[in-house]
Amino acid sequence: MGGLIALGAGLAIGLAAIGPGIGMGTAAGKALEGMARQPEAAGMLRTNMILSFAFMESLAIYGLLIAFLLFAQI
Repeated sequence: MGGLIALGAGLAIGLAAIGPGIGMGTAAGKALEGMARQPEAAGMLRTNMILSFAFMESLAIYGLLIAFLLFAQI
């Protein structure tokens, strides 16, 4: 039973990290593209990018929380 819980915890954190990882890469690329096209808007783009990174990272932290809760069951 412990092996299945460990597998579930690994899948929880692994799958929870895929979405935010892809989203952060896309957001950073588009923000850098926008900063290159309009340097005067760099401050606003940077602020919005960092805020969106925080929201995306919270999804990965939820997966980590689920993994910790699963490990607490062992």
